[in-house]
Amino acid sequence: MGEEAIVLYPAPPIGHLVSMVELGKLILSQNPSLFIHIVLAPPPYQPESTSTYISSVSSSFPSITFHHLPAVTPYSSSSTSRHHHESLLLEILCFSNPNVHRTLFSLSQNFNLRAMIIDFFCSAVLDVTADFNFPVYYFYTSGAACLAASFYLPILHETTAGKNLRDIPTLHIPGVPPIKGSDMPKAVLERDDEVYDAFIMICKQLSKSSGIIINTFDELENRAIKAITEELCFRNIYPIGPLIIQGRTGDNNHGNNVDSCLSWLDSQPEQSVVFLCFGSLGLFSKEQLKEIAVGLEKSGQRFLWMVRNPPELQNQTEPDLNSLLPEGFLNRTGNRGMVVKSWAPQVTVLNHKAVGGFVTHCGWNSILESICAGVPMVAWPLYAEQRFNRVVIVEEIKIAIPMNESETGFVSSTEVEKRVQEIMEECPVRERTKVMKKAAGSALTGTGLSHAALTALLQSWRPK
Repeated sequence: MGEEAIVLYPAPPIGHLVSMVELGKLILSQNPSLFIHIVLAPPPYQPESTSTYISSVSSSFPSITFHHLPAVTPYSSSSTSRHHHESLLLEILCFSNPNVHRTLFSLSQNFNLRAMIIDFFCSAVLDVTADFNFPVYYFYTSGAACLAASFYLPILHETTAGKNLRDIPTLHIPGVPPIKGSDMPKAVLERDDEVYDAFIMICKQLSKSSGIIINTFDELENRAIKAITEELCFRNIYPIGPLIIQGRTGDNNHGNNVDSCLSWLDSQPEQSVVFLCFGSLGLFSKEQLKEIAVGLEKSGQRFLWMVRNPPELQNQTEPDLNSLLPEGFLNRTGNRGMVVKSWAPQVTVLNHKAVGGFVTHCGWNSILESICAGVPMVAWPLYAEQRFNRVVIVEEIKIAIPMNESETGFVSSTEVEKRVQEIMEECPVRERTKVMKKAAGSALTGTGLSHAALTALLQSWRPK
């Protein structure tokens, strides 16, 4: 039989794709003779262009091959719904099954397929992988506490019959601090939501896989990892993190942003700058942008702030800062602040010695990047499972302070001012973040537990 290979099947959104590619690189670093085939489903909406990123990976790693599946037309492509992204994504992945089957069959003619690793959203593919004799693993792109909640979700579904999670004051989930129902991932807050049933079904599928690879490390989420293996009785989990992206997609298109950010940071005192950045989908209304500006100005702190257009101006290329921010704001704060448009080199900025705090939307990749850089966080969640992540990093891991919003989700300038000042002082979360940075550094070394988990995973694929 031909060379040994594994197949990776990420969900199309860029964060999921990049994480899965990083996992592929990590596996190759331990087992260079493997071939890696990455199957790409068609994205459900106009995505950030991934072609530059994909070609740079292909040229740097000849043993990684990308397979683009043809476009499919799902039923709901014309419908609009509250959670359009998730439902459309799940439908497209479901409709892509025949194309995945063809790709796997063709690969199996030329390669000895040792394993397939799929994203949480790609669970529908389990219907076609049954025709092949390789094991299927999940790669879970959030943390272990979130995975524990996913395992427990079908139980919550049964035990809270007739109630929406959003209306339940406190949930008790193994390995997770007591959490308000409204802080659970958005897609499962309401039973009549079109993606709710799909999520319950996917969560039931998790335990049927050969194992779950998770981007976290033992010291960061020890209690949640233990709860999954002991209370929730799923032993095959492989915490192999922290897996973070060193170069970010977009570096090529935003050369000036990189240079200007870094040269400005070079001129600032050590640990004096607070960095505000909210991921590729983190958007604020005009009112909220103005409120952040007022809070930053009143705080007296140095800041680097990445600003995107509000949702209604998303089709315009660059934000017009003069119309979005309070009059005279840029002039008044020019000696201690910098506003960058649309994109910032997050990993590079977090690792700059001038940066001392990070206001983040609590995406899991951003949390890990902040930990690895040793920068404490202000947690301001916006979508997906980010409110859940805020509870974990504030209450459990204690490496962040919360940004508190009003009932409507609005954050006042006074709250911005207060939290930005607090994170830049010597506070317990700063010390705790330093401890976690050190633990993150040793997790993937030869004696680290993440390295041991990765080794165990690779050994399980060896021919018996």
